[in-house]
Amino acid sequence: MKNQLRLIVLSVLLPFAAFSQYSISGSIQDSLKSSIIGARITVLETYVGVLSNTDGSYTLNGLKDGTYTVVADQLGFETLQQVVTISGADVQLDFQLQKSVVSLDEISIEGTRVSGNSPFVHTNIDKKDIESSNLGQDIAFLLQATPSLVATSDAGAGIGYTGFRIRGSDASRINVTVNGIPINDAESHGVYWVNMPDFASSTENIQIQRGVGSSTNGAAAFGGSVNLKTDLVSKEAYGELSSSVGSFNTKKNTLKLGTGLINKYWALDGRLSTISSDGYIDRASSDLSSYYISGGYYGKKTVVKAITFAGKERTYQSWWGTPEARANGDTAGLKVASDNAWFSAKEYDNLTKSGRTYNYYTYDNEVDNYAQDHYQLHLTHQFNSSLSATFSGFYTYGRGYYEQFKLQDDLADYNLDSVFVGNDTISQSDIIRRRWLDNDFYGGVFNVKYQTKKFNLIVGGGINQYDGGHYGEVIWAEFASNSNIRERYYDNTGNKTDMNLYAKADYSISKKLDLFLDMQVRKVAYTVSGIDNDLTKINIDTAFTFFNPKAGVNYQVNDRLRTYASFSVGNREPVRTDFIDNPKNQQPAHETLYDYEAGAELKLQKMFVQANFYYMDYTNQLVLIGDLNDVGSPIRTNTPNSYRAGIELIAGFKLHKKLDWMINGTFSQNKIKKFTETVADYTNDGYVLTEKTYENSDISFSPSVIAASVLTFKPVKGLIYSLRTKYVGEQYLDNTESSTRKLKAYITTDLGVSYTFKLNKIKEIQLNFLVNNIFDELYSSNGYTWGFIDTNGKRVSENYLYPQAGTNFLAGVIIKF
Repeated sequence: MKNQLRLIVLSVLLPFAAFSQYSISGSIQDSLKSSIIGARITVLETYVGVLSNTDGSYTLNGLKDGTYTVVADQLGFETLQQVVTISGADVQLDFQLQKSVVSLDEISIEGTRVSGNSPFVHTNIDKKDIESSNLGQDIAFLLQATPSLVATSDAGAGIGYTGFRIRGSDASRINVTVNGIPINDAESHGVYWVNMPDFASSTENIQIQRGVGSSTNGAAAFGGSVNLKTDLVSKEAYGELSSSVGSFNTKKNTLKLGTGLINKYWALDGRLSTISSDGYIDRASSDLSSYYISGGYYGKKTVVKAITFAGKERTYQSWWGTPEARANGDTAGLKVASDNAWFSAKEYDNLTKSGRTYNYYTYDNEVDNYAQDHYQLHLTHQFNSSLSATFSGFYTYGRGYYEQFKLQDDLADYNLDSVFVGNDTISQSDIIRRRWLDNDFYGGVFNVKYQTKKFNLIVGGGINQYDGGHYGEVIWAEFASNSNIRERYYDNTGNKTDMNLYAKADYSISKKLDLFLDMQVRKVAYTVSGIDNDLTKINIDTAFTFFNPKAGVNYQVNDRLRTYASFSVGNREPVRTDFIDNPKNQQPAHETLYDYEAGAELKLQKMFVQANFYYMDYTNQLVLIGDLNDVGSPIRTNTPNSYRAGIELIAGFKLHKKLDWMINGTFSQNKIKKFTETVADYTNDGYVLTEKTYENSDISFSPSVIAASVLTFKPVKGLIYSLRTKYVGEQYLDNTESSTRKLKAYITTDLGVSYTFKLNKIKEIQLNFLVNNIFDELYSSNGYTWGFIDTNGKRVSENYLYPQAGTNFLAGVIIKF
């Protein structure tokens, strides 16, 4: 029996012995033969990769016989590739990296990013990852395949007003920076990608951090951080022309030019873009334009870089959404939806004659018209191999309005007198109004980095000032009353000062164990004074001081397996609408998040797996009550205790030398321990507010399952097929966990084809084709709900959804020269 057992064991192990595994090891040094610490060494077409140790050494294990391309990459140095062949023995491979002026350009973002061995979970996206899909859709849709992310579009096609959530947290909870400069609106905390059309064409790379992460500049991250780095300087002169067309009369044209390094030190780069689309939703058109210009001096130890970029948008409004009965084709329910919303005969006619692409707005100039200009100046200096510093100054100027037609509005709502015609008193009028924003945002950020073999320290901070004007004008009225041209019927100003100081340190206790510590102090002062759009007086004067510590540990079990854990605290102030629209007419409290994260990451030659566990414990989280204010912004209220808990699974497989598969899934539970809903009650022919309390209910817009799959097939050189699938579980529209107020789960699949080739003197031609939603899934990715208790005591709910486009396509060409 023992002999039989030995034979069985030998028969099982023999095939594995036939495929012996070997290693590539060596050292990473600079031109002076000093060790380079923390350099990234990877093997192309595999998942094998490590960071160099404190003595500059590295070892890549688990490789079979064959020929490999090994890449050594470190910030501040030229990337170096070497080809090596393994044939029955381990291989020694040393690298000597040369200083790079180009890479010094990236040091400016170190204060907002984390490295590969960080305990803060993150995803890096390079320009090549999104280039073939960059055919006009906003950044929100280009990032759809990343973990825990759900994208949505008001117009239904990914152009115009778009946004995304991470782990169920909306844009106001996601910290966004460009080159370390805060982009979130100071008052709403939101990011409006429509003001930055085609910004992906000027983006070198993106890092998405989930959870509190290492956000430092701007609003605190409660769901994640998105850090964008604009294009690095090119050594050679270049030109690039790209054009694309697609469904819904979509067109995109982009021109990029660059001088390369002139006299080894100077360079100028620029981009012009236009994007237009009719949108999937009726009349939800977008007319967008933008530019990007950068110029700088790139010395051996000093980089001075000036950047300006701007966007201008004219977008027909589709904020209202579509009644659920209309979106689902329930013709019998249209009359109920119309009656509940008090539609006029004309509005009801529009509702009944429209299909799934219904748009409430019919006035031909119901548009959002806004422009935003950004100016940045970056100074980076490398004092020596251990010490570097960056200072960045910035100024952002935004201005514009949205125009609305209002049917028979009360003149008194615009501070206008009633009109007397004969014996008739006219107190209502058809009115066209414009509501304006005019804001300035400016400040500076800095960081100083000190590095030794075992210790890295970054000390930094920033200060910024926001001055924002909000005012409204009546530009036409059927009965003008006592109005005057350019007279402002409301006018208020918001001022916000935001300061922070932080210190980040990581210490290598051994070759396997690293400790991380991050401390930030942030002080915010916010005032608003004047008259609001409902003619009430606003007087907000408040200040907050926050301490946001973060700590973590990374343990490298071996070159293939690492584990990590972190604890972070995030505090953030309420946004403007939380103060103004608070349903209980109370000043909202600030929110606090305790974020616990832990995970493990395994990298083999043909497989990569990561599991990340998170528990996000909130105090006074501001949650949606399900309703919107009169300009389409969600209304929120504090809830004492709530949490998000889940696991993020990410895996990659090299199924074949021509076939790759990347998948990710987030499985979570998102709960409010106690939520009180406020509802208007008309039971006794009057109007009162009643409250109902729910316990342990799901947080709105927080699906328990989010998953994505990207299958990539490269049959021949230059040709790439990609099949991208996204699954989003059901989402509740409010926090009552009611089955009558939720979005259905959906799954979409997109097919992309890209072919790259060279032709004569043209450097590269790339043909791209993308079919979105190839199975024509009819789904809605966003919505809101509102309701009341009618005179019969019945709870009435009306859900409004944002239907997304069925099957649609985009096709484009990129010519590089």
